[in-house]
Amino acid sequence: MEEWKYAQQHPSEGLVRLHYFSIRKKHATGEVDLRITVKEFATPEIGSLQFFAMTDLPFNPVTNYRPSGWANTLLGALSECMINCRKFPYEAAEPSADKAAD
Repeated sequence: MEEWKYAQQHPSEGLVRLHYFSIRKKHATGEVDLRITVKEFATPEIGSLQFFAMTDLPFNPVTNYRPSGWANTLLGALSECMINCRKFPYEAAEPSADKAAD
């Protein structure tokens, strides 16, 4: 349904359609399931880059880095995000002392 964009009356409303994908990433202590959310902007703010993809979990708990990707197609943004998922190792967050005490 491509007509969804016409529901937005003004670009300031920031209407976005969400697309969800899931991948499995191996890491030092096993595997983690990652969700990638791709946002499709009705009126992109950055030129023709209409799609932005980002993982739901940070890969590094210290820097809070989350792989992402911009493109002018859904496939392009998803592919760029997955390239970054492959490029960087996933580091699971250490359980906090508060949670360990429970």
